[in-house]
Amino acid sequence: MKKTFYFLLVLLPMFLFSQNASDKIVYFDSIGKNASKENHNSYRIIKDYHIEKDLYQIKDYYKSGVLKMEGNSKTKDGFSKEGKYVYFYENRNKKREENYIKSRLNGSFLEWYENGNPKLIGEYVEYEKELSSDLKIYDFWNSKNEHAVKDGNGLFEEDRENFSTKGILKNALKDGEWKDFNKITKYQYIETYNKGKFISGKSISANGIENQYDARDTKPLPKKGIPDFYKFIGANFVKTKEAAANKIAGKLIVQFVIEKDGKIVEPKILKSLGYGLDEEAIRVITNYENWIPAKQRGIPVRVHYTIPITVTN
Repeated sequence: MKKTFYFLLVLLPMFLFSQNASDKIVYFDSIGKNASKENHNSYRIIKDYHIEKDLYQIKDYYKSGVLKMEGNSKTKDGFSKEGKYVYFYENRNKKREENYIKSRLNGSFLEWYENGNPKLIGEYVEYEKELSSDLKIYDFWNSKNEHAVKDGNGLFEEDRENFSTKGILKNALKDGEWKDFNKITKYQYIETYNKGKFISGKSISANGIENQYDARDTKPLPKKGIPDFYKFIGANFVKTKEAAANKIAGKLIVQFVIEKDGKIVEPKILKSLGYGLDEEAIRVITNYENWIPAKQRGIPVRVHYTIPITVTN
């Protein structure tokens, strides 16, 4: 009897999905990459995927069919987060609750342990000219359920599956020396803060190579600047004869990845105009010279980049 109930529970989300032709289902492996239906670890249902909307409802599920995450995105792929996102453990207890404005963390941030005990009460605050929001931590309970940070003051020490971090909080902000360790890359990070403001940092690789950095995050930039990039697109984008004959006009949106070496790869159309214009946009963008890659803690990283291209009559 228990096996029958479990079987029906697992199939329920897929069954509901199959009844709505406008939705889309995407399967992921254990590290979040696309996978087949037969070999997936989790899956995503994008509500009304085939309908043009301002916001798309995104829901992720564990392979068991239990809800893993829910939120909204301005784009169908789920990369443009907007509003509240809620995450759950597989035992259905709430794991994390966070808020986004234009895909950046902003506002209330809450966390819980798998047993339901509170973990963290904080808030993401965006400062002018910063590339990312800073987390102000008001209260934190460690794994022993000890109230280690109260009213924004105390020792914050956390050991997660992929990283560990330790440092002092004053008035909810990082202060003094903080030490992090990435268990996957084996990189150590030693950073200095003053009232939450990043002062300097040093990374140490697994083989002992040290690298100093004066900014935690830098965004990717064309070597000749953003204006040159858009000028290149405007000068080289050619409206196809088919599009001209059908008087096609509007905005198409292209997403691509800027690799660690600055190359543009994996172009993808998020909003299509058809009539050969999508292919033309990809051709122009991928023919642009290399960029200066983004960096996190002084280390080059690959990032997604999205731009609109307006086509006129």
